[in-house]
Amino acid sequence: MSLARRDLLARQALGEIPKILTLLDRTPVSRTYGCFDRLYWHYRMIDFPCGMSQEFVYPLALAWSLDAPGNAYFQAPAIRDFVEAGIRFAARSAHADGSCDDYYPFERAAGAAAFSLLACIEAARIIGVDGDAEIMAFFRKRAGWLATHQESGRLSNHEALIVANLIRMSALDGPEWEEPLRARVARLLSWQHEEGWFDEYGGADPGYLSLTIGLLADSDRRRPELGLREACRRAISFFAHFVHPDGTVGGAYTSRGTQNFFPHGFEIAGAWMPEATLVTDRALALFERDGPPCYSDDHIIGHHVWSWLLCWSEWREDRVEALPDARASAWFPGAGLVVEQRGQQALYAGLRQGGAFQLFAGDRLSLADSGIAIATRAGRAAVQHLPGDYDVRRDADGFEVAGRMAWAKSTLLTPVKSVILRCMMVSLGRFFPDLVRRLLQKILVTGRKDAPFRFRRSLRWDGEGVVIRDEIVADEGWQDVASIGIGGFQTSSTTIMARVWQANHLQPWHDLTHLVRRLGAGEPLVIERQVPREGTTG
Repeated sequence: MSLARRDLLARQALGEIPKILTLLDRTPVSRTYGCFDRLYWHYRMIDFPCGMSQEFVYPLALAWSLDAPGNAYFQAPAIRDFVEAGIRFAARSAHADGSCDDYYPFERAAGAAAFSLLACIEAARIIGVDGDAEIMAFFRKRAGWLATHQESGRLSNHEALIVANLIRMSALDGPEWEEPLRARVARLLSWQHEEGWFDEYGGADPGYLSLTIGLLADSDRRRPELGLREACRRAISFFAHFVHPDGTVGGAYTSRGTQNFFPHGFEIAGAWMPEATLVTDRALALFERDGPPCYSDDHIIGHHVWSWLLCWSEWREDRVEALPDARASAWFPGAGLVVEQRGQQALYAGLRQGGAFQLFAGDRLSLADSGIAIATRAGRAAVQHLPGDYDVRRDADGFEVAGRMAWAKSTLLTPVKSVILRCMMVSLGRFFPDLVRRLLQKILVTGRKDAPFRFRRSLRWDGEGVVIRDEIVADEGWQDVASIGIGGFQTSSTTIMARVWQANHLQPWHDLTHLVRRLGAGEPLVIERQVPREGTTG
C-alpha cells in the first residue's frame, strides 16, 4: 500500500513536467534560451522576466535524476541541457546585486530570489555544474543579497529558504557564510510561536508551515548543530492537527487561506520522529481518491513538483500505523484555531477568521463555511473572514465570535494604474523597492478596513449535531446591499498560493438576498442552520 501511494505521488509530479517544458524557451540560439517565463519570451506580454520562474530547474533536474516508475525524462540529455540553460538564464537575467523581480520590475523580491537560488544550487549539484565559474559567481551574488536583505513583515517560509540557501553556500564556498547563517537561524526561530506554528503575515497557516517544515527538516539533517530539530518537531506536532479526514489541509479558516501540503520534510523527519510519516500518509491518501488541489499555476506549481519528487526520493519504508493524538480536539488560542472531534464529526475553525470553519462527517466534508459575504450596489464586497481581533468566547459546547466585517481586498489593475505603477517602479521603486513593496502589501495582502456591518456567529454542539447561528446588523441599513450569502471557500487577500481548486469545493453559494429584502432598516438578519450527525445541512 505504501509503495503504491509513493508511486502515485511520482506520477502526479511527472504529469506536470510537460507544462514546465511548455513554459521554457527550449531554442538554444534564442537569447532567452532557458527562460521559463512564457509571458515574457513567447507572448511578450510583460517587459521583464519573472525571477521565480527559474525555480523550474529544480523539478526538471529531479525528473532527470530519479528512476521513478514511468519516468520518461530519466537521464534524458535534452532535459539536462534545459536545466543548465535555466540556471545560466537565472544568472544572466539577475540584477547587478544578484536579486531578481517577481511581479513588478525592479521589485527585488526576496521570495523569488530565495526559491530560485535554492532551485539553482540543487539543480547545479544534480547535473554537475556547481563548480562552474559563472554559476558560482551568480550564487555568491544572490546569496550575499539574501544574507543582508530583510523583508517587511514576517514570512517564515522565506526566512527558512534563506537559511537553507546559506547552509548550502557555506558547504560550497566556505566559512564566510557562517555569521549571516547563524543570524538568520536566530531570526527564524524567534518567529516560532510557543504553540508550534511559524508566523506568516501575523498568523498561522498550516499550508505554508508544511513548506517551512520541509526546509527545517532538510537544514537540520545538513547542520544538526544549528538547533533546528526541536523547532521542527513542534511544528510537525502542530501541523498534524490540521490534516483533515479526507486528506486536505487548511483552507479559508487559516491565516493565509492556503491548501498546500509539501510532504518531503515529513519523510526526512521520519528518521528521528517516526510519527511524521503518518502525517504524510494521511495527507497523501488524497492522491488515491480525488487527487490533490490543482496547483497548476505558473507561479506555484514548481514548489509542489519538487517537493513531491523529493518525497518520492526520501520515502521511508519503516512507517508507523497510528498517531493517537493527531485527530484529538485541540485549542490554539495564539493561532485562533480550534479542532473539535465529536464522534464521527470533526470541526476545524478559525476564530480570528470570523468563525470560518470546515465540518466533516467521517472522511467526507459536510459543510465548509467562510462566513457571510455582502456585495454592495457600489461594487464593494464586505466579508466576515478577514483576520481581525474579534470578541471570542469559547466553552465546552462551542464558540461565539463577534465583530465588524471588513472590505475585501479587490484592487485591480487598469491601464492607467499600470502605467503609474511602471513609472513608480522605474523611478522610486528602482531605488526604494522595500518602500513600494510595503505599500503594495498593505493594499493587496495585509491590513483591513472595517465595513458598516457587524456580525455575530455562534456554533454549538447539541445531541443531534451542530447548530450554526449568524446575525448580521447593517449600520446604515440594507438599501445598499445588492446581494448577500455564504460561501464555503472564500479568501479575500492576495495570497499567491490560495484560491486553488479542490474536488471538495463543489458546494453551492448559499444565497440569502431574498431574506434581506424583507427586513426593515434597523432589523438584523438572523440565519440558523443545523448539520445533523449524518452530515446534511438542515
